[in-house]
Amino acid sequence: MTRPTVCFLLSKDPVLEHGGDVAMFRLIVGLAAHDFDVSAVCLSRESGTAAFELDDATIPLIRVRKPEINPAKLLFGAVRARRSLVHVRFDCPELVSAIDATDAQTYVAEHSYMAESFLRSTRFGHRRLVVNTHVPEALVWRATRGALGRLEVPRLKRDELRVARSADAVATFDADEAAELRAQGVADARWLDLRLPPVPQVDIAATPRRLVLMGTRDWPPNQEAFLHAIRLWPAIADGIDGAELCIIGAKKPGAAEVALPDGVRDLGFVDDLEAFLTTCRAMIAPIRTGGGVRVKLLDAIRMGLPVVGTAAAVGSLNRVFDLGVFDDDDAFVAQCRRMLLDVDAAVTAGRATYRANSEYWREARGRREVATLILGRDPDSPHRGSHLPVSHPPCSDS
Repeated sequence: MTRPTVCFLLSKDPVLEHGGDVAMFRLIVGLAAHDFDVSAVCLSRESGTAAFELDDATIPLIRVRKPEINPAKLLFGAVRARRSLVHVRFDCPELVSAIDATDAQTYVAEHSYMAESFLRSTRFGHRRLVVNTHVPEALVWRATRGALGRLEVPRLKRDELRVARSADAVATFDADEAAELRAQGVADARWLDLRLPPVPQVDIAATPRRLVLMGTRDWPPNQEAFLHAIRLWPAIADGIDGAELCIIGAKKPGAAEVALPDGVRDLGFVDDLEAFLTTCRAMIAPIRTGGGVRVKLLDAIRMGLPVVGTAAAVGSLNRVFDLGVFDDDDAFVAQCRRMLLDVDAAVTAGRATYRANSEYWREARGRREVATLILGRDPDSPHRGSHLPVSHPPCSDS
């Protein structure tokens, strides 16, 4: 029996690049490969054909050289097209041509802006389009681009909504984002509940009184969380012998040194992250600005490491794991102290999340989530005909 075909449109090269979004690309593509014939087109610093290996599949890859940043050209294009700088940059003729050279039944654009070239290709209107937003670019630009970012936010939101309305389905890593899209007329906008596969469980009872904070600090929300954590640390560690907070992740190049309280160690990168995390009692995440997939928390959950996080840090994960939300500083401090002082409470919390995550993988729920998104229906439903794309009216940029 011929399997359905799907082509992923990736903003980064899954062979040459790394990071949280690449990890999620690879996870989604790997899950899809169980049920579909999968290929991919990616933006890269190289061009030509290649392949990337997953556990059970080899995925053919077309590389398209990523457009260089030309500020004057981008600004002119954005003004002429009345679109955001991001969506103009990633709408390029080479990517359109690469998409035209493929022939899949479904195309999955990883990030909203990766759908722009598809919308100009010969495949639009004849093949199913799914957009996986990952994280709203409006949030990214507001957090990282200063005054320019604030100016771009309205255009980014308009572009992302236009693309979402042009797609047959939209997936998000945040349930509130999906609900907002549905309220704005995107009929099939859904939260994609994806988790990382379990690894051997941490022996929490054997860990020292050590908390860990993870995140590269060239992302301003992570820097903000780092500064907040060290402000709270004296209250967290007060009177607790051997209490330690370890910071993992590089700081922003050129950033000023910050005086660290007693018991705080800034480790930067560690050679074996998984091994280091097994020496920690809990992960903390005092995030104030959050969105998209929470890869750091999923890393902790996959090994049964307890998490102490704010609502922005935890996001929709609190719907499927009983993580709790600690937005108030006093409540956050109290929960951190509980993890350090009450080893039984930490063990119980870690076991609960590890068990829930392991059950998710035993039941192959991630595979079903991805297959349902791609097909537009439950893969085990009686209807097995091909899913035709919806007919989209022209989308206005206004």
